[in-house]
Amino acid sequence: MRQETIKLELIEWLTRLNDIDTLKFLKIVKEARTGNKDWWNDLTEQQRHGIQRGINDIDEGRIVSHSDVKKKYGL
Repeated sequence: MRQETIKLELIEWLTRLNDIDTLKFLKIVKEARTGNKDWWNDLTEQQRHGIQRGINDIDEGRIVSHSDVKKKYGL
């Protein structure tokens, strides 16, 4: 399928779309692709803190491998 055909299909679909959640999601995707926006800036302080805690755990060796977890739970 040619690129222009895909674009026209999407335009037609968007003009009929009434689902606000899908529209908001597509807007986020568009903005993420068109700007130099860093997703980190959209995180809450709590989310950033949680990520930093995880990084600290990795740096300090407080990790469990995926295979060890699978063994522990018989997976």
